[in-house]
Amino acid sequence: MTNPVAQAAKAALVPFAACVVTLGGLGAWTASGAAGRPADVTAEDARVLVPFGADDTAAFVRLRNRGDVDDELLSVTAPSARGAMLARTVVKDGAGNMEMIRSVPVPARDVLAMSPHGTDIMITSPPRLKVGDRLPLTLRFRESGTVRVEAEVVRAGSGAVPRR
Repeated sequence: MTNPVAQAAKAALVPFAACVVTLGGLGAWTASGAAGRPADVTAEDARVLVPFGADDTAAFVRLRNRGDVDDELLSVTAPSARGAMLARTVVKDGAGNMEMIRSVPVPARDVLAMSPHGTDIMITSPPRLKVGDRLPLTLRFRESGTVRVEAEVVRAGSGAVPRR
């Protein structure tokens, strides 16, 4: 007659060994860096165009994702302005129109440079701004959370817009 405790120990040995081998393999994979880094977006070289009078204006930011996972810019706020929205310029029949967008993808290990000819941030009713001032912006990402940046006020056409 066999011992039930010995039988139970033998039956548990194979699943236990499989777990140990799997955890060891996952640990080695992670330690080697092959598991990848989470999304890590930083905001650089932020600029905002000096508004003409009380007009709305646009801001541009270079977003760098150092992670191995794509991220997504979900929203932007400008606390000292009435509002901020993600937008992009769409050219149809030779005319450019602004289109509001819900989010902006930020690919892994890449840079997204906003520009007047593509994606930007529409700032509504900004405070009085002059060249050299700074406008605080808060960017909210799906993976990277909240990133704060100060956009320097520049003249339109000054060449001071972020580049890739």
